[in-house]
Amino acid sequence: MKQSRLFSRTAGAAMAAVVLSGLLAACGGSSGGGSGTTAAPGGGTGPASSPAALPGKGKPAIVMGDKNFAEEYLLGALYSQALKAKGFTVTLKENLGSSEIADKSLTSGQIDIYPEYTGVIYTELAKLGDRGKSADSTYAGAKSFEAKRGFTILEPTPFRDADGVAVLNDYAKKNGLKTIGDLSKVGSFTYAGPPENGTRFQGVVGLKKVYKLNKIQFKPLTIGAQYQALNQKKVDSIAIFTTDGQLASGKYAVLEDTEGIFGFQQAVPVVSDKVLKAQGPAFAETLNAVSAKLTTDAIVAMNKAVQIDQKKPADVAKAFLAANGLS
Repeated sequence: MKQSRLFSRTAGAAMAAVVLSGLLAACGGSSGGGSGTTAAPGGGTGPASSPAALPGKGKPAIVMGDKNFAEEYLLGALYSQALKAKGFTVTLKENLGSSEIADKSLTSGQIDIYPEYTGVIYTELAKLGDRGKSADSTYAGAKSFEAKRGFTILEPTPFRDADGVAVLNDYAKKNGLKTIGDLSKVGSFTYAGPPENGTRFQGVVGLKKVYKLNKIQFKPLTIGAQYQALNQKKVDSIAIFTTDGQLASGKYAVLEDTEGIFGFQQAVPVVSDKVLKAQGPAFAETLNAVSAKLTTDAIVAMNKAVQIDQKKPADVAKAFLAANGLS
């Protein structure tokens, strides 16, 4: 992704963030927090409380999970709150861990549904190859893999959140860095990211195999902590998600992935076929309606509200759903 595209996108995201801040202020106090386990009430007020508006009323309770970073907390809150508004009974289990852990929770029946990324399913879970050739082929491969295991992936979000590599602007200027391949100019360098990046193609493996960055020194850090390490110049480069709210600050140079090692990543709810059948058509319709509204500008603005402005994911999700007529 070129740096100029990032700045153009985040300029729009900054405007969206202003609107979002106003919505959050209008919401008043906390909606119950953004962490821990929450259970859904089945009712509502006004027109939403009528049987026709509550297709989930009386359906079996479900357990939703999400993974271990801010955008996942937002997705979990968005999807679970939208379902609750339709009368479905949902318990949200947050911060399950990496994709591998969340997937085991799904396949073992500990959870019924969780938000995942098409490229992660394609590459890391299904092992279909290093990366898909297009967004459509990545989605199709992920969908086919999950179908064979008894799961369905619903409609993808418009936004695509790929992994990437970022450095501080002054480091990029000093070393003439515009692309990931340019890191070969600096010789040995440190790269911080979540522990799983050390063994993933969309991490150290791909950086070595494709970009020939054999002098990379990997520093495992929890997701989010890598920005502080970079700001303090404890590391030279970091793994990022291209929709991270921190990128809106303009402090970082996102290096262009000219070889496309990070593939195509769109968010999708992954749900058990049995659960999908038991919940009825309104279940998938509700989730797809949320996904359809998750543009790049919208998710970047919400990520910024959580990661930078320290808003609770549940509050940010509540404001977004209300603004889009989904609650």
